[in-house]
Amino acid sequence: MRTIILSLTLLLIVAGSVWAAEPLTLSEAVATAVKKHPQVVEARENIAGAAARTGQALANYYPQINLAADWTKGRTFLTALEAIRETETHTDAFYLKQNIYDFGKTAGTVESAEWNQAAAGQTLIITRQDIAFRVKAAFYLLLAAGKQVAATEETVVAREAVFRQAQEFFNQGVRAKVDVARAEANLYASKTLLIRARNNLKLAQVELANAMGMPALEDRPLVEPPNTSITVPEQSRVQQEALANRAELKRFQALTNSAAAALKTARSGYLPTISGTAGVGYADKDFPPSGDIWAVGLNLTVPLFSGFSTVEQEKEAAASLRAVAAQQNNQILQTTKEVESAWLGVKEATARIASTDKELTAARENQMLAMGRYQEGVGHIIEVTDAQSQALDAKTAHIQAVYDYYTTLARLDRAVGKE
Repeated sequence: MRTIILSLTLLLIVAGSVWAAEPLTLSEAVATAVKKHPQVVEARENIAGAAARTGQALANYYPQINLAADWTKGRTFLTALEAIRETETHTDAFYLKQNIYDFGKTAGTVESAEWNQAAAGQTLIITRQDIAFRVKAAFYLLLAAGKQVAATEETVVAREAVFRQAQEFFNQGVRAKVDVARAEANLYASKTLLIRARNNLKLAQVELANAMGMPALEDRPLVEPPNTSITVPEQSRVQQEALANRAELKRFQALTNSAAAALKTARSGYLPTISGTAGVGYADKDFPPSGDIWAVGLNLTVPLFSGFSTVEQEKEAAASLRAVAAQQNNQILQTTKEVESAWLGVKEATARIASTDKELTAARENQMLAMGRYQEGVGHIIEVTDAQSQALDAKTAHIQAVYDYYTTLARLDRAVGKE
């Protein structure tokens, strides 16, 4: 029985370890970020606020109903009696006011609010895309940092082997003490690089956790990108896609429409407003009042002079419309620049991958030959040191080129308007 319980316990521990070590995919990291990141939550709430402002603008289409209860007591001059008398009045009534027609003022306000709501929706898309790109960049940075740690650890192992070989040669009287000293210095130099590489790995983990909107990153391995062909997309195609898909451009189009509607609203300030009123209730000198009262009315308000406020409001709305149009044109230029820069980055990284791959192959062969010569006693410690440094530099350059490709490809997707 004890054996069975022990076996089940070990099985649960192993199962828990396997579950905890489930790899983290890039798609999962992005999905977590666009769901939990505070900036995305803020953008969603901004949409809710914009929707509420649209509802406020629509309220002017509906009647305004109020319940009022008044009590007054005092001395006043009564014209009919031509004398001052004490008075006391109780009034309870419902009052209704309905906007009948305001020559486009309410319609313009509603239209402006609706386009602002649409702009808030595009802002959410922009935020999601920014967060997604940041997660992708941090994900690839962490992968590259892990590969750099592994490459540096290989160098430490190789230099430890050279250090032991140099000590053995010195003990046998084959080599001078300077070889041991140089090999030891090189060993500790590589250990210093390893300390830095491991610290960079932890910093990359912090960056990915922050990009995902989490206080800390779970201890899970990352899934490498699929082994697809390294290609450069067609430049003209991605430029066209960016101008058609970028949420920033759609947002500015919505803001342009909102500004145009606001200008319409400002110009309607020159025009009259027609509204209807109605009231029904009770009034009497006693409480509760028992006398029925009612009233209906039609109001026409014609603005004649407002101290030039309507003129200035129109100027402000027109200036806002021109400013948004200028911002939209600037965004088009910025989009074109971002796509061009990202495309060139992909092209450059693609070329570096091919070049550093050949450099790494040659550097590894050179390191192997230098190590062989030194172990045979015919090589020099400087040759081995240079070969090891060259191999590490080549490995670092290749790692950087590979993950620069994935990062710039993600930047290109962001520039085009993809999440």
